[in-house]
Amino acid sequence: MSTPTRDPFARLRAATPARIGLGRSGAAQPLSAQLAFQLAHARARDAVHQRLDFDAIASDLAPLETICVRSAAPDRATYLRRPDLGRRLAENTELPRLEVDVALVIADGLSSDAVQSHAAPTAQAIIAALPELRFSPVILAEQARVAIGDEIGACLGARVTILLIGERPGLTVADSLGAYLTFAPKPGTRDSARNCVSNIHGQGGLSTAQAANTIAWITREAFRLKLTGTGLKDRSDQTIERNFPGQDAER
Repeated sequence: MSTPTRDPFARLRAATPARIGLGRSGAAQPLSAQLAFQLAHARARDAVHQRLDFDAIASDLAPLETICVRSAAPDRATYLRRPDLGRRLAENTELPRLEVDVALVIADGLSSDAVQSHAAPTAQAIIAALPELRFSPVILAEQARVAIGDEIGACLGARVTILLIGERPGLTVADSLGAYLTFAPKPGTRDSARNCVSNIHGQGGLSTAQAANTIAWITREAFRLKLTGTGLKDRSDQTIERNFPGQDAER
């Protein structure tokens, strides 16, 4: 009686969603692995090209007020070819001067799936986690890149911009949301002057509650230090552990 062959990659696969030890069928991958790869690739492409339903986002955010804007990119194809156009507002865009603490922006970015699934609950959780601050209406930005938040924040007179955006999809996760925080936003701000909280999704990434707690901690530190970016290190997990020993951010 033959002894079953032990799978040497089983422990590694249990620790990561990465494609490890897929096996082989002759000189090729097994059919199941090949089909799974093709499905993941199709989902990633769909996440990039599918238009975000901004009306649904606005409905999910109710009763929060929303304002819709567009970038200078006239369509999706141009947006993908010209990142620079996605970083600035369309010509003649008008926003009210509100002098708020936080400009909260939701941008479609490179994954409509991420924004459709996670942006509204994350935005609501952020507002709930920062009750002492005055927020702008939620700005919904179409065909937008991260830096569009600088112009939006400057127009609104915001001290900090928090921008939620669909991250570039991969072949493991196609619906990952990112949050970018910028103190004293203005056009021309360098990426090194921002903080990023990434990997917000339900497949082993940050939960909505965890993301909101981290973003709230960074926001308060930004106001205390009067900066974001390389000078502000995320130590929110240490704060949570000190205040609530043995408990994670969701408890």
